[in-house]
Amino acid sequence: MKISIRLMLPFSFAVALLVVYMLILQPDQLHGREYDVRVVNGFTNNDSLPLVIWCASKDSDLGGRALQEHDDFSWRLRTNLWGTTHFLCTMKWDQKRKSFDAFKVPRDIYRCGPLRKCSWLVRQDGFYFSNDEVNWKREFSWY
Repeated sequence: MKISIRLMLPFSFAVALLVVYMLILQPDQLHGREYDVRVVNGFTNNDSLPLVIWCASKDSDLGGRALQEHDDFSWRLRTNLWGTTHFLCTMKWDQKRKSFDAFKVPRDIYRCGPLRKCSWLVRQDGFYFSNDEVNWKREFSWY
């Protein structure tokens, strides 16, 4: 019995230190970090045909919107403890349809920058990403 107490004491101490570290030094990791996600209709001359967007995660359906030129669809999310937060959006314009990961923890926790801003600009030639809405990088095309 004395041997098991000797083994449990260091383990209990280590767990207590981990909890203190998470609560005091890294509270974002325990409760999740907040990110702002924005999808902007960057089409030109599409007054008669809106860009339709529908976004959802495993836990919440954000619904759909019809975006006219320069309209946007924005939301704030909080990552989960397991690092599996994932929002998928489906875009439709005319006969084109594309689904893409609007936010995915392994890819976006660093790329969205220190302001935790993840922005998408959808144009006729593809989908662009930015974490400052000044510098846009084309990520992929419609096809």
